[in-house]
Amino acid sequence: MNLLFPHEKIREVQDLFINDLKETLQNKAHLLAHAPTGLGKTASVLSTTLPYALENKKTIFFLTNRHTQHKIAIETLIKIKEKHNVDFKVIDLIGKKWMCLQPSVTTLSSSEFSDYCNDLVEKKQCDFYNNLKDKGNLSLAARQLLESINEPLPVEKMIGLCREKHLCPYEITSLLGKNASVVVADYYHILDPHIRDTLLTRIEKALEDSIIIFDEAHNIDKRARELLSINLSTFVLDNAIKEIKFLNYEEIGKDVEAIKQILFELTDNIPIDEQESLIAKEQFMDKIKQIADYNEIIGNLQFITEQVLEIKQHSFCNTIAKFLMAWLGPDESFIRYLKREFVKDKVSLTLTYRCLDPSLIIKPISEEALVIGMSGTLTPLNMYQDLFGFKAVLKEYGNPFPQENRLNIITPNTTTKFTKRTTMMYKKIAVACSTLLNNIPGNCIVFFPSYQIRDDVNEFLQKLVHKTTFIEQQGLTKEEKEELIESFKSYKDHGAVLLATSSGSLGEGIDLPGDFLKAVIIVGLPLAKPNLETKELIKYYDNRFKKGWDYGYIYPAIIRIMQNAGRCIRSKHDKGVIIFLDERYIWENYFKCFPKNYNIIVSREPEKLVSEFFNKEKHREKTLESFNN
Repeated sequence: MNLLFPHEKIREVQDLFINDLKETLQNKAHLLAHAPTGLGKTASVLSTTLPYALENKKTIFFLTNRHTQHKIAIETLIKIKEKHNVDFKVIDLIGKKWMCLQPSVTTLSSSEFSDYCNDLVEKKQCDFYNNLKDKGNLSLAARQLLESINEPLPVEKMIGLCREKHLCPYEITSLLGKNASVVVADYYHILDPHIRDTLLTRIEKALEDSIIIFDEAHNIDKRARELLSINLSTFVLDNAIKEIKFLNYEEIGKDVEAIKQILFELTDNIPIDEQESLIAKEQFMDKIKQIADYNEIIGNLQFITEQVLEIKQHSFCNTIAKFLMAWLGPDESFIRYLKREFVKDKVSLTLTYRCLDPSLIIKPISEEALVIGMSGTLTPLNMYQDLFGFKAVLKEYGNPFPQENRLNIITPNTTTKFTKRTTMMYKKIAVACSTLLNNIPGNCIVFFPSYQIRDDVNEFLQKLVHKTTFIEQQGLTKEEKEELIESFKSYKDHGAVLLATSSGSLGEGIDLPGDFLKAVIIVGLPLAKPNLETKELIKYYDNRFKKGWDYGYIYPAIIRIMQNAGRCIRSKHDKGVIIFLDERYIWENYFKCFPKNYNIIVSREPEKLVSEFFNKEKHREKTLESFNN
């Protein structure tokens, strides 16, 4: 098999990965790879799978949820074309909503946008779509644009070209996709059965003739469960009632008001001192059937939806109709529960139909296509093989960066364990963090298990830290996130502190190479809340794999903190310190989860080790400067 490597030199660990990729492709097997940051996963996997795909008339789907990784994949493919002078086509796809040139569509949910888009197209009210055709054939503008595109284009450039020509970016990209050997896309383009079937039909591809590459594959079990889950809230019901009243359909409005009343009646199942309770399928359905025929209610809501979409972009009635249809789904591998919350002193109820088994979506894909899953935190590999539901070749690769560039410390002096959360403990954590932060030269990020704990510790920390402090806010937009990161980076010479949460938007997927980040402190363990869903997930995995506690509770938290830790060392030249601040990290059931190449040191006086580490680094820099002079 040929290799289309885009760079001059293949590193030793890359060579191992490439050889394993070749072997699995030749054996038509699946591969799950724990491949740490810096290995060069994208270059390795594309340079190996592309010649195989071209030789065997396969299509590669490179799937990632990160915008930056889309860019890296496209840049890698451009380099392959330039270096090896090989002819192949590439398209870059993101969510159709995000490619749409219609104003204000970004505020819609995915399902709402789909209905809105279909409605505009059916009524011939979208000029961007209408301009694609002229008397049933491709328009001159569309043909000229398609003929002008010969190189892999990032999706932003494609959108820009289509805006100039007043054409639909998604449709133009799909037309190009018919001749594409590589499709760079989001997870949902393949994970969602409906979106997958639609896309494959449009670009005239078949799943059985595909190689599916999941980048950052540690995310896909959660994404798969979400795709098969749906909920219905009193917020949605209240807004649906307003829609129906506006259209003067009194009887249908009464049915929706009755559904809301049913949710309140079902709260009798929730104990006074709790927020959630399991609900049987029949409990909800039987109550609805006392109002009217179940299918008739769905049909009436769909009727209202059609009229609402005549005057605005989305319909709450449509959300209810979809929920009622989903509620009819199977019991096995799913749970149904009702949650009660208080929002601004008002009771809010949410009825949820939640999937527990990601293999329901992932396994069918593996039965037709070749699957490669890779991530720097795809560990333990056996767990992911179980969760994904298919047998694979399991490979774990060592960290490619020099060990001396990284110092990993566990400091067991404090804890965020629920039973020990006190004001004194928060103050102790603040003192421990500030002692380190004030003595580390450069920028530092401190990750907390939750925003509440972050804020409680910061009550003391802000008085102790001598550096400028940035605080991650909940619900940051993409632009706000980028602005925060750029401001933080600007302090690299003086040093600043960024306070974030392990599960927040800064916990993974941000790159701060070189001198932009010198240390990461991870406070506590970001364990999932022991709510009803978590307990049911643990029970489900225990029944299936006898590892419920590990799969449903411990490992997800460890993977989060490993992602947090990965923000620090992004290249072979980066040097930094990672400190895990909690007594539980030295407990056997947590300590065993760390990769062996972490070489963790346990110390109750980490500041001494940190000072020695940075003093050595400072000495090396002075020696190098003297040598150069």
